[in-house]
Amino acid sequence: MTQNAHQVLTRKRRRASRLSEGTPIRPLDYELRYAGKHAESDVLAGPQTVSRPRLSVTRGETSGWRNRLYLGDNLGLLRRLLHDSAVCHKVRLVYIDPPFATGGVFESRNGNRAYDDVAHGSNYLEFLRQRMILLRELLTRDGSLYLHLDAKMIFPAKVIMDEVFGPANFRNCITRKKSNRKNFTRKQYGNISDYILFYSKEGEYFWNRPHEEWTEEWAHREYQYVDSATGRRYKKVPVHAPGVRRGETGKPWRGKPPPPGKHWQYPPTYLDELDARGEIYWSPTGNPRRKIFFDQSQGVPLQDIWLDCRDAHNQNIEITGYPTEKPIDLLRRIVEASSEPGDLVMDCFMGSGTTIVAAEELDRRWIGIDSGMEAIETTIKRLAHGSEPMGDFVNGKKAKANSPTLFDHPSALRTSFDLYACEEMACVSKDALQAWLSLFRKASASVHA
Repeated sequence: MTQNAHQVLTRKRRRASRLSEGTPIRPLDYELRYAGKHAESDVLAGPQTVSRPRLSVTRGETSGWRNRLYLGDNLGLLRRLLHDSAVCHKVRLVYIDPPFATGGVFESRNGNRAYDDVAHGSNYLEFLRQRMILLRELLTRDGSLYLHLDAKMIFPAKVIMDEVFGPANFRNCITRKKSNRKNFTRKQYGNISDYILFYSKEGEYFWNRPHEEWTEEWAHREYQYVDSATGRRYKKVPVHAPGVRRGETGKPWRGKPPPPGKHWQYPPTYLDELDARGEIYWSPTGNPRRKIFFDQSQGVPLQDIWLDCRDAHNQNIEITGYPTEKPIDLLRRIVEASSEPGDLVMDCFMGSGTTIVAAEELDRRWIGIDSGMEAIETTIKRLAHGSEPMGDFVNGKKAKANSPTLFDHPSALRTSFDLYACEEMACVSKDALQAWLSLFRKASASVHA
């Protein structure tokens, strides 16, 4: 491995975030207690679900791995995958958007029943906890999991996640603005946000920091100085950091010791290199600051409040019509931040298949699981024909029969997938499989009896 490649890998395999950095690992001294809470050993040893292939689609060359769709209850399927050497400890990223314990029954825009969200209270928490235990075991050591919920259950779910992953592996609670402002008639603030809990499996985890693009006004305000020698715009940052050090970074540099209670951020030899490159600013009183140049910036590091990933809010945004569908940009961001090309991504509450499409677009391998026929059919159609503008659903328009498949589009399914159905899911008829098969006109596809 080259030195540069090693540096990149080191940057991407990040230590614990500042929320937990430096905190000693202690036994968890709190937990949620409720009736029906099973021991982890019982969760792991529970019944497995057997499935068999029903549909295969191949596009282009395959490298041995075939992406997978599963129709069936995810609990038994996840247990089964614990014994699959191609999957267990191989999943780099899990994103799940499970039911939110709303007590409702959800239908797609075409009126088909999608899923029931009827579990509540302790039953819901145990439903969630058992799946978190299994997903944790499937993750790579440097893998991550994102759990998407709303305010109704996010707070007890946070305690459950601390139990399963350990509080030191909590990274963020991301707040997502999900909609425009609402004019509530009730006596409360408008509900326009939901939340994503981000946990890593261990303290060392893969991380590719996402950035926002600079605006001209923002860039000029942040980088307010111009280098007289080069004309490059820059900002000044300290070259010292809190804490006393006894090594090189605690020694004087250019005859000047670090400020009291602090140390140099870099060894004096590296500070000499920065100064030789013109990257040190010396104040009139002789205090050094580092120049950070705007043209070296990747953008503004993304924070934990996301305002730009709202649900569909105008007639031109493309959707599938599946209820509670999340925007594709949200999943692209998460997939890019916590995995790299070739990694295995999993969503065991697949819904409309947004995670699957984002993974496919970004050259990741993937596994999608859902217990609903509507979710499976929506995802397969999305892989074949993409999505439709929201206005088509509002106006009752149907997709044109000769609309291009994804294979004619840059975001095409370029690889392969197999659909597996659990034995109890007898609702997948041969006619349905043939109808799905016909969607992939330019691929090699087959139905398994």
